[in-house]
Amino acid sequence: MSDPLMQSNMKQARGRWPRQLSRPSRDVLRMLTDEFRFSIASGDLVWLDRGWYVTYTGLIRLAKRSRCAGIHTKLISNFCDLQTQHWAVEATVYKSKTCRGFIGYGDANPSNVSHLVHGAEMRIAETRAVNRALRKAYGIGICSVEEIGSAAEPSLASPEPRKLPPQTTNGNGGRTVRDRLCQIIREHRLDPNLVKSYAIDYCGVKTLRDASRDQVENFITHLADWAEKDRNALLCQLNSFLSQEKGLA
Repeated sequence: MSDPLMQSNMKQARGRWPRQLSRPSRDVLRMLTDEFRFSIASGDLVWLDRGWYVTYTGLIRLAKRSRCAGIHTKLISNFCDLQTQHWAVEATVYKSKTCRGFIGYGDANPSNVSHLVHGAEMRIAETRAVNRALRKAYGIGICSVEEIGSAAEPSLASPEPRKLPPQTTNGNGGRTVRDRLCQIIREHRLDPNLVKSYAIDYCGVKTLRDASRDQVENFITHLADWAEKDRNALLCQLNSFLSQEKGLA
């Protein structure tokens, strides 16, 4: 009997990254699905720069399924500096009550996190430490998106983000769709240009004007759900379009 989760992951992968997934990458997806029960629809995995990455959401869900006994974190004071916002964290994962613990370390500062999360360096450092400890505990070889340092950022000529073009849907419903998207961008402090690039990629069109209303609404639902579940993972996904935005500048 076919595996429903495997079918869902393959469908999600083909829909989101239709031109990027080779046969070996699909084989890796099958392995990750079978061994760790990761779900793309739930935000457990993302495809970035020709490779699979697990998310904080996926690792925490795996720990819950595996009945992880606990996770302890602490700052490494010798490597922390409040003035420069450099933080280093040690995390220990206990798979059971008798487990001696699996230790992971994470650090973050303004130079190795996206500008979108500046001011949250200590939380990013903790997330990275927890991710590394969980990957060690459960034998996960692929990196997590939260551990990735910042990519080359496009220059911002103005502190005000540029607006997305209006949707081409007709009637009052078109305005509602656009308003919902703008609300999500404002609420979760997302870069509208990266959201636009992600929407084009997600819908599989050349320009956003070519997308149908159903495609746009599906994207908005997906974006809102991911932003609520794991904003850090979503930011990493959006940052994968930075090089594209830079090339268009």
